[in-house]
Amino acid sequence: MLSVENLNSAYGRIEVLHGVSLTVGRGEIVSLVGANGAGKTTLLRAISGVQPVTVGSIRFEDAAIERLPSHVRVARGITQVPEGRQLFAPLSVEDNLLLGAWSRRAADVRPDLARVYDLFPMLPEMRDRAAGMLSGGQQQMLAVGRALMARPRLLLLDEPSLGLAPKLAGQIFATLGELKRDGLTILLVEQNARAALAIADRAYVLETGAITLSGPAADIRTDARVREAYLGM
Repeated sequence: MLSVENLNSAYGRIEVLHGVSLTVGRGEIVSLVGANGAGKTTLLRAISGVQPVTVGSIRFEDAAIERLPSHVRVARGITQVPEGRQLFAPLSVEDNLLLGAWSRRAADVRPDLARVYDLFPMLPEMRDRAAGMLSGGQQQMLAVGRALMARPRLLLLDEPSLGLAPKLAGQIFATLGELKRDGLTILLVEQNARAALAIADRAYVLETGAITLSGPAADIRTDARVREAYLGM
């Protein structure tokens, strides 16, 4: 579904990604593991179109997209849940969800709204509450739900468990497993490498802007270098 080839990206004169290549197959969860500052968020931003690419290609469903604006990529089926959620804090939960479907204005979005409320049972009772009044876990559920309202075929997730209590983080990961069973393809950036590798099909390790290791998630999880650097073992 997604192919990234020899990708470079920079902030001004500072190059952050150096020749990154990866693939994401239809229906997979692929995890991107790495330390803070490795370039994981920059890679997601490049795929979603909010970070420019200096060299390399991005193909989605066999079409080149690296020069397309981000809103066109959303319309084609790529949606990102950014680190820090970036909700519209003064707006209600339901208004945030409806804004996630902005590219589908002419469509009936009520079935999608019902699906999000079914996935995250905490949200319906808070539909009229300002998003900024929600707890961190509730905000993360809302951020994922808002992305799902666009009916993505590829979901880019940046640190979904950041700042969450273990129980709430577990609920988020359980929901990702349910979305995978529904056929959604997911590229996941997650500081909690243990949890990310537990639900992923395949994984890539990103260090200082370059891929240093890739393979089935089960193999990455048992690699001695990964266990020492990211799993505390």
